[in-house]
Amino acid sequence: MKLIVFDVDGTLVDSQHLIVAAQGMAFAEHGLAAPSRTESLSVVGLSLPQAFRRLVGEDGPIEGLSESYKRAFNILRLDPNYEEPLFPGMGELVARLHARDDVRLGIATGKARRGVDRLIETHGWAGWFATTQSADDAPSKPDPAMLVQAMAAAGAEPGATVMIGDTTYDMAMAVSAGVAAIGVAWGYHPVGALFGAGASIVVDSAADLGALFPGPASDPA
Repeated sequence: MKLIVFDVDGTLVDSQHLIVAAQGMAFAEHGLAAPSRTESLSVVGLSLPQAFRRLVGEDGPIEGLSESYKRAFNILRLDPNYEEPLFPGMGELVARLHARDDVRLGIATGKARRGVDRLIETHGWAGWFATTQSADDAPSKPDPAMLVQAMAAAGAEPGATVMIGDTTYDMAMAVSAGVAAIGVAWGYHPVGALFGAGASIVVDSAADLGALFPGPASDPA
């Protein structure tokens, strides 16, 4: 039985516009200049305190920015201009993998538990994931705790577990947990950085990703 663990933002879901806008609102609320788009996306995948710690330093208003960001995010996500679509082909790939008897699915994300629950409800994925690890359940990536807990919950060994993500934090977490690290090129960190952080391969499309997991139910026909 193989455990395939997905990151969310930048891997399954394209949430960059919402994240950047919510950060901008949070910084404005505290009278601070917003980070550049590149800076904003560079911390995607970290828990909020860790992300803002990187953006403003240890002496910045980390807790206040985190709370402001949550409020802004919840307001903006209701605006159709900040839709969070799945990346092309990822919904279909998750469905095909879910249908297989030799695969279990998991999520490991810097999102809060509420965001994970909302994602699963939105896409009709209830019951599809053997384990869902969020920022509320474990230390921030790249700490390996999310993957260690995911493997324990799913009854999987490191040699049968794969982490799929778009950031160096995902790759480093996988390496620390002793599991295979697969990067996706459509996310928020450069491909070279993913390899540098430990990715064994970086794929360019959902089709290329699916080809890494051949099986009787992997053929949509």
